[in-house]
Amino acid sequence: MNKSKLRNLLVKLHLYGAALLAPFFLLVAITGGLKMAGVEGGTQETPLTVPAGTSFDAKSPQFEDDVRTFLKAQKVNVDFEYIRARGNSFTTRPTSRPHVAFEEKDGQLTAKYVEPDTINALMEIHKGHGPRIYKTLGWVAGLTLFFVVLGGLFIGLLSPAYRKPTIISSLFGSLVFVWAAFFA
Repeated sequence: MNKSKLRNLLVKLHLYGAALLAPFFLLVAITGGLKMAGVEGGTQETPLTVPAGTSFDAKSPQFEDDVRTFLKAQKVNVDFEYIRARGNSFTTRPTSRPHVAFEEKDGQLTAKYVEPDTINALMEIHKGHGPRIYKTLGWVAGLTLFFVVLGGLFIGLLSPAYRKPTIISSLFGSLVFVWAAFFA
């Protein structure tokens, strides 16, 4: 394959990869920008009735089944994939859609039904708290980004007209990265 055909192939792959990644990185840019601007979105929380003496053992093999049974008995319809336990609190996941948050304090279990608004739901996805499939898609997006960037560098280096600007830009970017990471 000659250089011209290789460059054209790399340009097409680069563009397809970038177009595929656009929705993922728009989500990250929008939610990250909103977070930095102090906009976090919100949730609507509804307390749930927890019968006295109700408790859960997060280390039990039946933990998830026990929570599902409790929610069904309380007529709370929450479709969750797994439970995130931390200390004396645990939350059904994903938190990018309606979920239930539990907390045990002074031997008393409390629960609340949490409905995120659109901004909060998107921020939860950004933080990796979305559906498991999104975590897999995030991994694929990261791998694709690696090849898009690498392909872009190769495209720039293969073209005599873009070789010098590509080298200068990548060296400058590397220097900024090193400075920000170690000296800023």
